[in-house]
Amino acid sequence: MHRAFLSLSRLMAILGGMMLSAVILLTVFSVLMRALDRLFHWMKDADFLAGLGQWMIDAGVGPVLGTFELIEAGVGFVVFAFLPICQITGGHATVDIFTSQMSDGTNRVLRGVTEVIFAAVLVLIAAQLYGGMMAKFNSGQTTLELSFPVWYSYAIGLTGAVLAAIVSVYLAAVRMVELVTGRAMLPADLGAEH
Repeated sequence: MHRAFLSLSRLMAILGGMMLSAVILLTVFSVLMRALDRLFHWMKDADFLAGLGQWMIDAGVGPVLGTFELIEAGVGFVVFAFLPICQITGGHATVDIFTSQMSDGTNRVLRGVTEVIFAAVLVLIAAQLYGGMMAKFNSGQTTLELSFPVWYSYAIGLTGAVLAAIVSVYLAAVRMVELVTGRAMLPADLGAEH
C-alpha cells in the first residue's frame, strides 16, 4: 500500500513540475510580449522605424490576455501537487535539536501526534477547498479576461489536496499502529535532511 501511495505522490509531483514549468514559460513569454509591445509603441510614437513598429502591433505582438488568470490557476495546482510527495517522504522542515536527545518511544509518540495533526489539517484544507469550489460552481462566476469558470481553478487544486489528505490519513494510521504495537512499519525519518 505504501508503494502505491508513493507512486501516486510521485506522479502528482511530476504533474506539478510540468505545470510549474508551463507557468514559468507563460510568465517569461508574457513579460517578453509586454516588453516588445512597449518597444513597438515607442518605435511608432518616436517615428523610429514607425512602419515596422506599427506592422508588429497590427500583427498582434503585445500583452497576452488572461496570463494572470492562467498563472493563478496553475500555481494553485502546483502548491497542492507537491504536498503528497512532501508528506509521504517526510520532506517537511523539522527541527530535531530536541528530538535527537529523546528516546525512541518518545519520538514515536511525537511522530504519531505530528502525523495526526498533519492529517487533520490536510483533510480540513481539502474540505474547505471543496466547499469553495462548490460555491464558485453554484455562483457561475467566471474570470474577467478569459471567461472560464472560476471553479476550474479550485478543481485542479483539489486533486492534489485530496491526494495529500488521503496520504496523510494513511500515514497517521500507520504511525498510530506503530505506536500501539511498538513495531516499526515505516522508517522513522523518511525525508530530507534539514
